[in-house]
Amino acid sequence: MQKLNLTITLETYNNDTELSVQENKLLNEARKATYKSYAPYSNFHVGAAILLDDDTIVMANNQENAAFPSGSCAEQSAIFWVGANYPERTIKSIAVIARPGKGDVFRGVSPCGACRQAMLEYEVRQKEPIRFIMLGANNQILVTESIGDLLPIKFTNF
Repeated sequence: MQKLNLTITLETYNNDTELSVQENKLLNEARKATYKSYAPYSNFHVGAAILLDDDTIVMANNQENAAFPSGSCAEQSAIFWVGANYPERTIKSIAVIARPGKGDVFRGVSPCGACRQAMLEYEVRQKEPIRFIMLGANNQILVTESIGDLLPIKFTNF
């Protein structure tokens, strides 16, 4: 028997002001998207923002439904909207952030497995990595160069 150790690399930033101007804007658009989420059951508002190769930013958020789990996560809402409306564009990066409750306090959120797989599908499809930005503990920013890093043992078609 052998053991296999899997390692991912995350860039860490002390706060969003250390990000590039473009990535800071993307994270702020994800923050704004939380205010339009529909989360009457969990009261946990998640926003996602996607940067395309032509500098278009697409925002989306979680949409809950009483017939759980038929709602939609912010990441899936955003990436599927891009696929439906910008199929020829390349996704450069995705930012995700959460806001529990009605206040203005944000916290980090890591994508669920279904969202990781949905985002990975687009990374495989476009044959280019998608940079992923999320909030970590103490408002630290965590960035990975590829969605594939979030799903080290991937379910792909190749």
